[in-house]
Amino acid sequence: MLFLLPWLALASPEDIASFEVWTSRIPDPPEVEVSTGYRFQHDVFTEVAEVLGDADVEKLGLSGSGRPIWAFHVSGEGPIERKVLVFGGIHALEWISTEVAVDLLVESLRSPPPGVQLTVVPLLNPDGRAKVEKDLREGKRHYRRGNQANVDLNRDFAVHREARAPWRKIIPGYYSTSPEALSQPESQALDALAEREQYDRAASLHAFGGFFYYPWSGRWKRVDDHKEFVRLGRLMEDAQGGHAYKTRQLARWGFFFRAQGTELDHLYGEYGTYTFLIELTRSGIKPFKPKTWKTYFRWYNPEDAEPHRARGLAAVRALVRED
Repeated sequence: MLFLLPWLALASPEDIASFEVWTSRIPDPPEVEVSTGYRFQHDVFTEVAEVLGDADVEKLGLSGSGRPIWAFHVSGEGPIERKVLVFGGIHALEWISTEVAVDLLVESLRSPPPGVQLTVVPLLNPDGRAKVEKDLREGKRHYRRGNQANVDLNRDFAVHREARAPWRKIIPGYYSTSPEALSQPESQALDALAEREQYDRAASLHAFGGFFYYPWSGRWKRVDDHKEFVRLGRLMEDAQGGHAYKTRQLARWGFFFRAQGTELDHLYGEYGTYTFLIELTRSGIKPFKPKTWKTYFRWYNPEDAEPHRARGLAAVRALVRED
């Protein structure tokens, strides 16, 4: 039982009770055609609550509007060989990321991965998600990435915030970041968790593109652990089978491309965590369906979610279990 001791500090009856009460108070989801194939928070977290059992629940903190940010900790039998963090819902419109994170969580609660301590944060940006849910209820179309303060959490971290690419002066908006490092409560909560737990691996779930991105995102140079990142990327590719996502260094996606202040560079640069930014799906835009061109929700969330959830789950499962 000694291998369970590190997790006992995370088990909080207050947090479990708080989560159960919070879940029971989430409004019932509406019938909204555009969101077909995806669940509102009510259904997402109700499923989690139904399978939680005695698993550890932790309230990492509160969003800018006071909404809780939940983490769920699962540990398998045997000596712990690695600690893995999986989180989704950084960007408000990218609901597929939360679906895949919850699929992994539910599967892991039912069959804990041996030798692994797993943390899943299904929704890091609850305020942004609430805005999109409101938009869908009211039939409004807004493009949303940020949190309540409209800050892009994917540009709010501390490592490689400063742009050095020579063309940054030509297209400066492409290299913008938040006002200062870790300026938002959501990114602060993730950073505090990562610092405390010192994870071996992590996956930040996004959409869309069909890539397994690894650091650096803010620099062209290769990381020292390049070969290990490629190995882990190939592991996820093999798990997906045919037409798998491709493994790439994010800064080398395009010659002009850099992403400054990302969680990808931060988790690896600050804590040595082998971190991937996984771009789930290859978009829900259909060339011969003009309606999908104008519906931001469909840019990131294809109409038929099931195959994309299955492919995403296969990849993160391989990163977690390596079997």
